[in-house]
Amino acid sequence: MFAIVEAAGWPIWFLILASVIAVGLIVERLMFLRGNRIAPSTLLNDVVNELKARGVSDGMLAKLAEGSPLGRIFAAGLKNIKSPPDVMKESIEEAGRAVAHDLNRFLSALGTIATISPLLGLFGTVVGMIEIFGSQNPAGNNPAVLAHGISVALYNTAFGLIVAVPSMIFYRHFRARAESLTIEMEQQAIKLVEIVHGQRKG
Repeated sequence: MFAIVEAAGWPIWFLILASVIAVGLIVERLMFLRGNRIAPSTLLNDVVNELKARGVSDGMLAKLAEGSPLGRIFAAGLKNIKSPPDVMKESIEEAGRAVAHDLNRFLSALGTIATISPLLGLFGTVVGMIEIFGSQNPAGNNPAVLAHGISVALYNTAFGLIVAVPSMIFYRHFRARAESLTIEMEQQAIKLVEIVHGQRKG
């Protein structure tokens, strides 16, 4: 591995740093954007059953808010359970915007890495080409410098693509996942409002 880094020259360190950051972001988002963690499938029924049995309490709201992002949305709405449906929906929308922001956290950084990695690879390629042209002199080419320049150019181009392609794939995947979870939570929250105000049977 060190031999490859040495052959690729100093420009490869920018790509190594980008790859480490990308891996960290991908692992973090994989852990965070899990369906059961964001929007537990049984949460709506559990909340409705508890409302029927004991009503709203501060303990219930605190437990909901701490349990999951969907719970935060439910808790925001249930704080205004005695208000008209429009007020309850407005508080839910405010909480939903904050949750949606959390779902998309770090995705812009991952998208940026996917975009700039080929450019960093191109930068390494340019550095390698400069070394290749620098190896030429009146006495002839320096084979060692020529070979190193070619290595720098090719390794950086390849590594730039290796970093960019998975980063872009995961960026697109996480964006779609976040949008899907946002829509799912929105539907669950609407159901809760309708159940609370008697517009839908629980």
